[in-house]
Amino acid sequence: MKVGFKLFAEGFGPREIVEQAVRAERAGFDFVEVSDHFHPWLYSHGHSGFVWSMLAAIAERTDTIGMATGVTCPILRVHPAIVAQAAATTALLAEGRFSLGLGAGERLNEHVVGRGWPSATTRHEMLREAIEIIRLLWSGGYHSYEGKHLVLEDARVFDLPDESPPILVAAGGEQAALLASEVGDGLFCTEPDKVLTHVYGESGGTGPRYGEVPLAWATNDGDALDSAREIFRFGLTGWKVQAELPNPVNFEAATALIDRDAMRDAFGYGPDPARHLEVVRQFTAAGFDHLCLVNAGPDTEGFFTFFEEELAGPIRDMGSLAGG
Repeated sequence: MKVGFKLFAEGFGPREIVEQAVRAERAGFDFVEVSDHFHPWLYSHGHSGFVWSMLAAIAERTDTIGMATGVTCPILRVHPAIVAQAAATTALLAEGRFSLGLGAGERLNEHVVGRGWPSATTRHEMLREAIEIIRLLWSGGYHSYEGKHLVLEDARVFDLPDESPPILVAAGGEQAALLASEVGDGLFCTEPDKVLTHVYGESGGTGPRYGEVPLAWATNDGDALDSAREIFRFGLTGWKVQAELPNPVNFEAATALIDRDAMRDAFGYGPDPARHLEVVRQFTAAGFDHLCLVNAGPDTEGFFTFFEEELAGPIRDMGSLAGG
C-alpha cells in the first residue's frame, strides 16, 4: 500500500504547492499528485499554475517522495510530443521518482486552443495514439507517426532517463479502464468503483491502481463540511458533467444547489479519524493500492498533523492486512 497527497493546484499558488510537497514528504507520504489544468474548476479557487514548472521545483526541493501528474491530457491543448519531452525531463530531475498520469481531459482546459471538443470515444482513440507517440519518443532516436487523429513528424527527445516513467491512465468508465489495461502501466480513478478495477484486472492490467480519496479535516464537523462544499463541490457533478462544461462560470452554476449534506455523504470529514478511515476502506475494498488523500478542509497544516498522528498507521495497516 502506498499513500499519497493530492496537491490541489487550483486552490493554491505555485510556491505554496511546492511547499506542501516538501511538507508531505516530511509527513511520510509516499507520493504527491499535481493536477494539470489551464483553468480552475471554480472562480473561488483562484489558481492554476503550470504543472511542469511546479514538478521541476518539487523534484529539486525533495529527496524521496514520488510525484505524478493527476492527470495530463496529451491530445489537444498539448501535443503528445511535448508531453513526452516534459515527462522525460521531469523524470531526470526527479531521478526516477516521477509517474506520468494521462487522461482524455476536460473541455474546461482543452477548449482554450480552439480545436473543438471531440466525443468521449474519439478522445479515447486520440489518447491511445498519444500514448503510442510518447512511447515511441521514449524509445530513443527519430520517429514519425501518422494516426487517425495525431501526427508526429521526424521528432526526437534527446534527454531521456535510463528507465521510462510509468504511464497511469485515468478511467471514469469501463472503456477507459480497458484502455488502461491495454496501453498503460497503471490505473488512475477518482471513485471507489469496483467495476473499474475489475475491468482493468480482467483485461490483463497488472500495474498499480491509484484512487483519490475525498477527505476534509477540521476541528469540527461544520467547518469541514462547509470547506468541502466551498472547495470541492464540483467533484459531485460526476465525470459526464466535469468533462463537458467549458469554464468556471458553468461549474459555479452547475453546483449552486449542492449543499453540505451532499458533501457529508461523499467525504470523510471533521476531527474523527473513524469517518476518514471509513472512506479510505471503500477504496481499499474496491481494489486500489495507491491511495491519494485529498484534503478539502480549511487547514492544510492541520491535515498533515492529523495524517501523521491519526491516519498514517491505520491506513498502512490496511495495506498489510490486504497483503499490499
